Amino acid sequence: MTEDGQGTFEAFRRAESLVAQRRPLDALAALAPVLEAEPDSSSVHLLAGRAYLGSAQLRRAEQAFQRVLELDPTDHYARFALGKALQRQSRLTEAQTQLRLAVAMHPAPEYQEALGEVSARIAVEESR
Repeated sequence: MTEDGQGTFEAFRRAESLVAQRRPLDALAALAPVLEAEPDSSSVHLLAGRAYLGSAQLRRAEQAFQRVLELDPTDHYARFALGKALQRQSRLTEAQTQLRLAVAMHPAPEYQEALGEVSARIAVEESR
């Protein structure tokens, strides 16, 4: 691996660690050069999306998760995370669509719970 590649890898790992420590703004700062060096890497955009979501930059999170799905339409976690970003923007019907796809692709309890929350909220709003 080249020296630049090694630096990019280390910056990515540092950003991962910062997201895990709930320091999304620091993670985004560490990730900036990685995004520039690896614009077509779904894993880089996924990590950026997680950091944007963690820092309540919901539109940017949405864009990052959509980019992941352009690069890899089978990424169930990106669909789930996109659904969560849409839910937090009160775009419930769009969120429900993404969460349904995530559950169909990978029926994880976390995905099913999120879909149930959105579906219940839609039902309540429709009954008003």
